[in-house]
Amino acid sequence: MSKVAVIMGSKSDFPTVKAAVTLIKSFGVETEVRVISAHRTPEEAHEYALTARDRGIEVIICAAGKAAHLGGVMAAVTTLPVIGLPVKTDMMGGLDSLLSIVQMPSGIPVATVGVNASENAGLLAMQILGVKYPEIAEKLADYKQKMRDKINADDCALQEELKHL
Repeated sequence: MSKVAVIMGSKSDFPTVKAAVTLIKSFGVETEVRVISAHRTPEEAHEYALTARDRGIEVIICAAGKAAHLGGVMAAVTTLPVIGLPVKTDMMGGLDSLLSIVQMPSGIPVATVGVNASENAGLLAMQILGVKYPEIAEKLADYKQKMRDKINADDCALQEELKHL
């Protein structure tokens, strides 16, 4: 079974990552959810990244705010794909987090989604796994078809409403 790690810099990030965890589980993929700080527990962060593959992890999602170095720390020591999820902050609305994650040095890539875009982080993880697992790719195709169907239904409803104006 495939497994995605969802790591957050502090417990206060959980409301942000919850949608990713829920989405990943809805695809039948196991999650390993942890609180690990790049700054307060750097040795644990390094050890986690170094041993993730041995535990069956195939993608790591890292959610963090402010300095948001967690994804970069993980990406520096693992060959697994790392997805950065910037968390909204009071000071800059998450721009500080976004820039900390997206501005990685050459050779240490971290895929980055939008601020608080937890669902997109989960979907990106599923797209990565879908390359290897046809059943996940099929579930993704169904997910996207449902989105198209909803847009089409919304458009039809709008067109009906416009007829009565």
